[in-house]
Amino acid sequence: MAKKKAADSNVVAENRKARFNYEIIETLEAGLVLTGTEVKSLREGKASIAEAYATEEQGELWLINSNLPEYLQANRFNHNPKRRRKLLVHRTQLNKLAGAVQREGMTLVPLKIYFDDRGMAKMELAVGKGKNAPDKRQTIKEREWNRQKARILKEG
Repeated sequence: MAKKKAADSNVVAENRKARFNYEIIETLEAGLVLTGTEVKSLREGKASIAEAYATEEQGELWLINSNLPEYLQANRFNHNPKRRRKLLVHRTQLNKLAGAVQREGMTLVPLKIYFDDRGMAKMELAVGKGKNAPDKRQTIKEREWNRQKARILKEG
């Protein structure tokens, strides 16, 4: 699957809790089908994908429960902030994702929305498996140990 790194300056929205709540198996880049006011709202940096997820329905990939607030200058031509948005991926990628979700109990989690160098809105999507409480505790222990190790190295 395609794997591209987004420049941090172009990142509009990021799902920071995704890597804590899910064990990320694989990531891919997907295009977003947006209206004009949604793009303008994204360029202002107002978006939330913390509670969003993706699902496959009737041969298409959809982003559900993402929040792109209304663009204030658009008045009556505005969009619905919580509407479902279509994600663009290749057919082979879609089949692989759908298989992973149905057979192996995986989840499609959006990690971040960003603009690529051509100015197109893209989403980094991950295939993940939900972590349980002991796994989360282990992640916290590792994070704290890495911080402590960095402090020790910095001091001496």
